[in-house]
Amino acid sequence: MSVSARSSSVRSTLEGFQRARQVADAVLYEGYVLYPYRASSAKNKIRWQFGVVAPKQHCEAEGGERWFMRTEVLVEGSRPIVDLKLRFLRVQTRTIEDPAGAPVGSLEVDGHRWTPWDEAVEEELDVDALGLGERVVPFELAPLHMVEELGGAGRVVRERWPISGEIRVSADRLDGPYPLVKFRVDVVNVTPWSERGAPRDDAVRRSLAAVHTLLAVHHGRFLSLVDYPEFAAGAVGLCRNEGTWPVLVGDEGERSVVLSSPITLPDYPEIAPESAGDMFDSTEIDEILALRVLTLTDEEKHEARGTDERAAAIIDRVDAMPPELFDKLHGAVRYLRTVTTHRADAPLDPAAPGETPWWDPGVDASVNPWEDTALVGSHPVGRGARVRLRPTGRADAHDMFLVGKEATVEGVFFDVDGETQFAVTLDEDPGTDMARAHGRYLYFRPDELEFVAPA
Repeated sequence: MSVSARSSSVRSTLEGFQRARQVADAVLYEGYVLYPYRASSAKNKIRWQFGVVAPKQHCEAEGGERWFMRTEVLVEGSRPIVDLKLRFLRVQTRTIEDPAGAPVGSLEVDGHRWTPWDEAVEEELDVDALGLGERVVPFELAPLHMVEELGGAGRVVRERWPISGEIRVSADRLDGPYPLVKFRVDVVNVTPWSERGAPRDDAVRRSLAAVHTLLAVHHGRFLSLVDYPEFAAGAVGLCRNEGTWPVLVGDEGERSVVLSSPITLPDYPEIAPESAGDMFDSTEIDEILALRVLTLTDEEKHEARGTDERAAAIIDRVDAMPPELFDKLHGAVRYLRTVTTHRADAPLDPAAPGETPWWDPGVDASVNPWEDTALVGSHPVGRGARVRLRPTGRADAHDMFLVGKEATVEGVFFDVDGETQFAVTLDEDPGTDMARAHGRYLYFRPDELEFVAPA
């Protein structure tokens, strides 16, 4: 690759990674500190739940954690080049000591409460220009011991432990009608370990947490592992992702950057524009969390601020949040589709322009489930008709017990997606009269029913 071409690739990689960073940062800190954001709260006693890669020897001896994470993705192209960014949190233990050097549970200094806590240190490792073949990139994270004096009132001691790891990458061409390459990235923790029966916290301090990777491709395009072309079905079946899940990121339709996350995400994930900042609380709703923060007492807020600077930022942000921002948190409509007002013998057409929206009461007024009919095979079927059940969707595990059972149609419904649903009651069910009285029906599509002619 020429210098100018390589420079262009570097710029595109940086731009792609930058667009993905907001979502990747949310992944990085998912579950980091949970409401009520105090070190003393029970659910902040067991932390680091997502994307932990612990020392291999510890996992083999004790179990309970994984020692590697694997990402496998597909790239369209005969000789693609992939740049990789590995991101994770490293645990840094914060202890509080009095002037004599003895550990204490908390310390008040100039209105700030210092409490023991495991902090997070962000780490990023870059591996560029990965092509076909195999490559192992070892890395070492050095230990660190820091002391911060608190003006004679005591001190804060922070400590990190050494970590040894490897990024193992391989890329292989796959057979098929179109050029495909399967990239594998293993993140492995090879930190020496000999402490049998040690607490989980000790292992986590020698672990990588919230591990995820960003991949950018040149001279090729990534394939989605959930929305892929038919020719790639066999290749997708060969991909194995362990402890992580790769999704396309960027603008809808772009296929140059992948985020492989320990949290299951859809392709092209986005942060809601109404979200004013991170809450870290396992995908809970911002509005609910903000309202909960307002219920904390001043003492609880004081403790939360002393727990972690990110927790303090949440408390300060919610305390200063204006009413109009709370209004935005209450909800947003991303898009609304319109549907046709329809006749009993006409299918719904949600794509038709200029029709009454589905939420308008006028739509309901135009239909009558108790008088409408729809086709089952070639037979118009409405309320009172008898049918035989042939469920195929397996939406409910009980469907297997309904195969071949006869039922009576109670109504014909048209949902907002344009699908027809028959409401039925089971003929042999002794509770049918009660189900009918309360409107409790079973629902099936036309292709799951077989018309039973009157005797």
